[in-house]
Amino acid sequence: VQLVESGGGLVQAGGSLRLSCVASGMIFSFNDMGWYRQAPGKQRELLASITTGGSTHYADSVKGRFAVSRDNAKNTVYLQMNSLEPEDTGVYSCNARRPGISLYDYWGQGTQVTVSS
Repeated sequence: VQLVESGGGLVQAGGSLRLSCVASGMIFSFNDMGWYRQAPGKQRELLASITTGGSTHYADSVKGRFAVSRDNAKNTVYLQMNSLEPEDTGVYSCNARRPGISLYDYWGQGTQVTVSS
């Protein structure tokens, strides 16, 4: 199983980025997918998730600014990030979990997002 994130970079406050996470070695459509962020000096936090059925959930800190989506045909989950703030700076990682199977828990290596003020 492999998850590979891309799309991070340096952006000015108010800008947008779109992150992608491509999965391989799994039946992608069977997995709930999540996007996490680890900011400097802080614990990793769940920002957005999307279930196998397409239901989405967002942390309050990103609600209305970020949007998660998935393309099962491309084995890819996306995170569209708008109105970025310096507080959004961190390493963004995607996660795959199989509903009902607690040991099925995979992570990508992460992609750095830096928002300048």
